[in-house]
Amino acid sequence: MAKESVKARQRKREAIVAKYADRRAALKAEGNYKALDLLPKNASPVRLKNRCQLTGRPRGYIRYFGVSRNMFRDMALQGKIPGVRKASW
Repeated sequence: MAKESVKARQRKREAIVAKYADRRAALKAEGNYKALDLLPKNASPVRLKNRCQLTGRPRGYIRYFGVSRNMFRDMALQGKIPGVRKASW
């Protein structure tokens, strides 16, 4: 489980990226890189990290479900993810 400060920082970055998305797209389209450079660094989507929505774990992230492999396994075994079940052959 990630520290609360790390999860809070990630949420803050997500909010800043969403806030400046239109402005960044417009500046990029017109090629105004000087104005683009004046935007906050955290407004860049590159600075976001894929993290588990439940625990904040950065590794073992399954993009389709938005959770880490550990949480995915627990949720799948509990039947909380529709259409997913343990393989057996």
